[in-house]
Amino acid sequence: MPTLTHPALAARLLTLPPSCGPARLAAVDGPSGAGKSTFAGYLAAVLLGAPVIRSDDFRVPWDADPLTWWRPLEETVLAPLREGRPALLRRYDWHRDRYGPEEEVPPAPVLIVEGVGAAWAGSPAAFRIWIDAPRELRRARALDRDGPGYAAAWDAWSAREADLFSADGTKARADLLVDGTGFTPHRFRAYVRGPGGA
Repeated sequence: MPTLTHPALAARLLTLPPSCGPARLAAVDGPSGAGKSTFAGYLAAVLLGAPVIRSDDFRVPWDADPLTWWRPLEETVLAPLREGRPALLRRYDWHRDRYGPEEEVPPAPVLIVEGVGAAWAGSPAAFRIWIDAPRELRRARALDRDGPGYAAAWDAWSAREADLFSADGTKARADLLVDGTGFTPHRFRAYVRGPGGA
């Protein structure tokens, strides 16, 4: 399994043709607890603050369809960016159960979209990244983040996301497969494949 760097991946993304207005949409997908949010943050940092939109920026109840967030993402973010206009987003605050203040998401060379379903077939992704880790590690991470009281909800969510990934063929469509068991702000282990593979 080769070791790659976030700067090298960032450089690769910038060579791709735009896929959403002027932006190259980099979709970071994979099951809950795999490390998507952390990876997306590291990638954004080397892209000098590329906008990151997360599924967690939208209200998706534990018992909902994992793609519940896609329609509001499309309406509030992707549609205006596709037209070269800034998007206006109010990120959902899970702790306060309400949406935060409106913020502008400017058109940028790379837009990172992260979350379960980010790389599904309907995504206008220029590059699809799949991150995974063993289920028990992912579960432990999720419960450490959300609290042990969410164990049953996480298990049910895990089954729903697995159904989505299977029906959609998400992993098979990925340009880059990342090992989510451990990566740093600089390096990660990956298996590269696909026509857009770096």
